[in-house]
Amino acid sequence: LLVSLLKRLFYIKMAVLGVQFVITMMMATVLSRVGPHLSVARWLLSSRFASLVRYLHPSDEELRLLAPPPLRDKREKKKVRQAEKNGQTVSNGTFNIARNVDIQLDKVHVSVGDLVQLRYYAEYQWLLDFAAYSLITYTLSETFIFFMSDRASQEVNLSLVWLILVLGFAFKLLLSLTGQYFEGEEGGERSLVLVMGAAYLLFAMLVLVVDESTIETGLDAAYKSFNASAAAFLESNAGLDSSGPASKLVTKFFIALWCGLIGALFTFPGLRVAKMHWDSLKTCESPTRSVLLHVGFILPLVLTTLWVRPLTRDPLTVRLYRNMSAPLMTEGQFESMRLYLIMLTVLYRLAVMPTYLQSYLNLAFHKVSELKQEAGKISNVDLQRRVIRVFYYLCVVTLQYICPMIMILYLSLLYKTLGGGSWDGSTTVAEAVTEECSAADTPPVAAEDISVEDIIPSEHVEAIKEQFSLAWSSFKHIFTPLVWRGLIGFSTWWCCFTFQLRDRKSVV
Repeated sequence: LLVSLLKRLFYIKMAVLGVQFVITMMMATVLSRVGPHLSVARWLLSSRFASLVRYLHPSDEELRLLAPPPLRDKREKKKVRQAEKNGQTVSNGTFNIARNVDIQLDKVHVSVGDLVQLRYYAEYQWLLDFAAYSLITYTLSETFIFFMSDRASQEVNLSLVWLILVLGFAFKLLLSLTGQYFEGEEGGERSLVLVMGAAYLLFAMLVLVVDESTIETGLDAAYKSFNASAAAFLESNAGLDSSGPASKLVTKFFIALWCGLIGALFTFPGLRVAKMHWDSLKTCESPTRSVLLHVGFILPLVLTTLWVRPLTRDPLTVRLYRNMSAPLMTEGQFESMRLYLIMLTVLYRLAVMPTYLQSYLNLAFHKVSELKQEAGKISNVDLQRRVIRVFYYLCVVTLQYICPMIMILYLSLLYKTLGGGSWDGSTTVAEAVTEECSAADTPPVAAEDISVEDIIPSEHVEAIKEQFSLAWSSFKHIFTPLVWRGLIGFSTWWCCFTFQLRDRKSVV
């Protein structure tokens, strides 16, 4: 009986979700079975592609050869000899050496055995692997939608759930990393996060009052579309006569709070990337490699200009130049070009990531070199801690580098799918909104026509499918592509803007 019930539930899910459900279950199985053996996160840090090298701290025996013998009087020598006769240890293993002593650090390639002991390695591996498999799931779903658009329009795009989960994991990790600065006794980092959050909150309020003809936020059109569709839905289903469930001022205030939070979370990741970029340029000997690093550094700045209408959209989609009968691009082609540029930027910065991480690992060598210019002494424990601490926080630095890029990439994918975009630039925004509204205006069946008792039997699978389609159509009727374009598009632009602004300020 239990097997029969499970089979019926499986057939019900297949009938309701279809191919999207099959893709999701397949990728979940691959993630649980193959993921521990083929890890993208592990490959990025320990493969020949990265070829990262870390510095080993000198052992106590090596430091004792460089340390001067301790000066003791006759009483201390007598106590030492007496303790050695009794088999007792006088020293706890801590001794001092001169700061300007010549110490040579050994180097070794980063291996998997070294990575598993690092802090935040489990979180880093899970985020990168889940993001990679989510991208594969999204690619398969988009391929299915492209070749079978009629059937795909009747199913729920479950790849969006994968994208939202990746964004949630990245946001949670950024919160966790920023929360570490609030746990220490020193309040410098905590004050910096609070000040930057307040500064970005104020700046977001200024941006939100800028006219749409300058910065293409899309929030005004999103607000009008949401209020109109929500008011019509409440009037037809609940009999409520309302001009809209949300106030424009309150809505923009909460959006500004979200912007301030993102700015605070991106503060230290931006500082870290700027420091690694500066260190990479100082140690870079090839002019070509320096140019490549500069290109990767300014690409997010190029992305931010794609939402400024006088700089990008108007010259490409509106203006007519000499001997031209049409603009260079249509609206749909511009949207597709912007999506491809975001993906190219993330891929490019991922390719130059080993250079940045190696510049971070070289901090251990630079810290020991700085000690040679100082007078005085330092204990062996403090010296070893200075060296090993750099490698201990490698995964933290990697997360600070990757999490903002993951958020930008997956927000842009959500923007494309929920905002009615296309990969080839053939679909315009107006056409996407018309298709969504026409599909939502004709719900397939009323909710009261289906009873709860008819859910389990297999002959009523079609009824369940109709009920689910009704709920999905109502949801799409309220949250139109214009709403998603405004919210997700502005979030994507703000993430690019805050991350790049923080980098440029840090370098200057």
